[in-house]
Amino acid sequence: MQPETLNFFEKVYQVAKKIPYGRVTSYGAIATYLGAARSARMVGYAMNGSHNKDVPAHRVVNKKGLLTGKHHFDGTNLMQQLLESEGVKVKDLQIQHLETVFWDPAKEL
Repeated sequence: MQPETLNFFEKVYQVAKKIPYGRVTSYGAIATYLGAARSARMVGYAMNGSHNKDVPAHRVVNKKGLLTGKHHFDGTNLMQQLLESEGVKVKDLQIQHLETVFWDPAKEL
């Protein structure tokens, strides 16, 4: 990977580490906050590579609240289980009441 890609990933991790317990954000919200609004997919790649970096990747979902990154977690439903253990309601792989648990870094940081 190019150095600028790694720097972007580190910025993504810094933002993701600030997502409060029991809240979620989206790939696009992180990308927009970092000034790269069209880079939601790169945020997804960063989340995929975040294992062993103490990043709460389970708190990052797609813009509709779908657990699109769930296949990157060990076990069958680990992403959902982690979210539910924080009080986030999930049904059919989708965050319920997304508007009440959504954390927007552009507004919060």
